[in-house]
Amino acid sequence: MSDSETLKPARPRRARSAQTAGPEAQQHLLRAASELFYREGVRSVGVDAVVERAGVNKMSLYRQFSSKDELVMAYLERQDERFFRYIEASFAKHPGEPAKQLQQCFDDLAIRASVDDYRGCPFVNVSVEFADTAHPARQFVFRNKQRLMARLLDLSTEANADDPEALANALGLLIEGIYTASQTYGPGCGPIAAAPKVAAQLIAAACGAKRDS
Repeated sequence: MSDSETLKPARPRRARSAQTAGPEAQQHLLRAASELFYREGVRSVGVDAVVERAGVNKMSLYRQFSSKDELVMAYLERQDERFFRYIEASFAKHPGEPAKQLQQCFDDLAIRASVDDYRGCPFVNVSVEFADTAHPARQFVFRNKQRLMARLLDLSTEANADDPEALANALGLLIEGIYTASQTYGPGCGPIAAAPKVAAQLIAAACGAKRDS
């Protein structure tokens, strides 16, 4: 990224905090980066702020991540894992009932997007910050969204939708709308509250009598 911060060993000086063992330091740094990047944005947060929040010294950061770019990619990987754990847990509430699994996704997402400090989708946020579609961060976002669309398509197919791809695309668009509405209208706004009902209509229209009872 054009404004990336390459980390170099500083001259010996009194550390802000004691050096932390590698794996532990990495977890502290990733947790701090996740909090700061999600709340304030990737570009606006410098590595010094991450170090301070993590409670480690800068040398510990240098030993774990050679640049801010690398830290950003680790942040995205962490968010990707968290997102798919969340969505699979939602689907798992109705095993073997794909239409209900799709509906549950929207019921849960509407609740999640109504929390006061909700900042939307971290991948959408990152895509807004990086205009270059060839940038590794943007490419990661594409892969995350492709994986989500593939999952929606699988469930739409299992639910015997007349046109599984059309249903998956419509539901994918609705998900992105929830993310955006949470930031433009505000968490818990009317459009978010309406989303589960819209999803139910889309699923019913696509699956008709073949929808799970």
